[in-house]
Amino acid sequence: MLKNKEKKEKKTKKEHEEKNNKFLEIIKKRWLINGSKTLLLVVIILGIFIGITMCMQKLDLTPIDLTEQKLFTLTEESKEQIRNINFDNNNVNIYFVGYSEDDSTLDLARQYTKVTDKISVEAVTANDRPDLVEKYGIESGSEGIIVENGDKYKVLSSSDLYTYDSETYESVSIAEEKLTAAIKSVTADTVPKIYFLTGYSQFSLTSGMQYLNMYLQNEINEIASLDILSTGKVPDDCNTLVITTPNKDFDDIATNAIMDYINKGGNILWLNSAIANQVDYTNVNKILATYGVNPFEVGAIRETDTSKMVSQSPDLIIPEIQYSDVTKKIYNSTGVIFLNATKINVVDSEALSNLKVTKTDLIKTSEGSYFRSNFKIQSEEPQEGEEKQAYLVGAELEKTITEANSENGTEEVKSKLIIYGENYFASDAQLSQSSQTPIIAYRQNKDLALNSIAYLSNREEDITVRKGTGTVKYTATEQESRIILAIITAVPILIILIGIVVWISRKRKK
Repeated sequence: MLKNKEKKEKKTKKEHEEKNNKFLEIIKKRWLINGSKTLLLVVIILGIFIGITMCMQKLDLTPIDLTEQKLFTLTEESKEQIRNINFDNNNVNIYFVGYSEDDSTLDLARQYTKVTDKISVEAVTANDRPDLVEKYGIESGSEGIIVENGDKYKVLSSSDLYTYDSETYESVSIAEEKLTAAIKSVTADTVPKIYFLTGYSQFSLTSGMQYLNMYLQNEINEIASLDILSTGKVPDDCNTLVITTPNKDFDDIATNAIMDYINKGGNILWLNSAIANQVDYTNVNKILATYGVNPFEVGAIRETDTSKMVSQSPDLIIPEIQYSDVTKKIYNSTGVIFLNATKINVVDSEALSNLKVTKTDLIKTSEGSYFRSNFKIQSEEPQEGEEKQAYLVGAELEKTITEANSENGTEEVKSKLIIYGENYFASDAQLSQSSQTPIIAYRQNKDLALNSIAYLSNREEDITVRKGTGTVKYTATEQESRIILAIITAVPILIILIGIVVWISRKRKK
């Protein structure tokens, strides 16, 4: 009996061991198969990754730009400007001294080579090209970008590629603007010279217009202040004379110098803010009258259409841009913001014809705007005598000084005046105490100012929409604010209601 029991136990134990061994065999076999498959899969994935990497390197694809403003992607506007350059069989060489091969600015520069084969980009070290370091004075151990075309060259330091955003306290890349301007600079026959008249306004390159000064220098321009009492004339190399809101009358020396400049075919950009007190600027008005512009009146334009004002402020308006050679690039944009604008009064068409002046409207206010001359009135609604209508706040006036005459070889001479009934849109002024962003950085204000100067300087190829360079808080109109608020509140409520309906329907089915 005992023996039978032992036999039975041995048999059971043997069967159990056989089962365990069989299970282990199966597990080992399967693990080996899966392990081989896994190893094979890893090898395949690595092979695909290496293959894709090699293909991308050969294709020289543009790296993906994840920045909100696409700061490291060449814009279509820059590409178009490069295509318009006449290289005259000369190649532009761009050397990045001291930069690593994976630098984002270097990647941006390489995108120019895809626009034209006349541009080459190369990263070099001081040891590789000591001749460049010595020739262009790049300090040892520092970074530098050399843009050269024959005897012409431009050297950019790393600090030139960034500006400071006073709103976010961060540095912001302006590499594209600087590189494009440098390429245009070394390929241009002449560089426009822009003079800002000083001594007659609170606005100057060093006070109130510093951002415009910086933006102009980022492009292909030479900028200078003009003390006309010292020079006695507008310099012969002046392509555009900028006159900002006069706070006193021009003296005879300045008046005669400006009139002489006009008669030679000089061009003027005139920015004029609203005036609070009536003044007799005889000489200022004399120059304006040359183009058929009447003296400015005391008062400022106010808006009643909430879709045409910012932050529900009647004096902070979004005027309507008219289509023209000056404004065509920003015609369908978000527009510009004007602060305390004034109306531009121009003589009638017959008088303009007598002056040999043609007028082109650039910017008008909406039909819901009115002109207020009595600043004691507190109401935001128009009062008696304050008629709602569209006012001219931006215009180009072209005056024919001398008509062409083929018989005696006389060439046509024309002078252009672009005038805006607003000065602050191109200034460093801030829209509110809580924001340090200058008004020129909002919407298309910068483009309006720069495009006007480019047009007057006969650089129409520079009329464009420029890439945003910083984080500027968007200022919405009342209508836009309502839409945003509706989306913020309506969408969550809708989701909650849908959830309740689904829950009730499921409960009923149960």
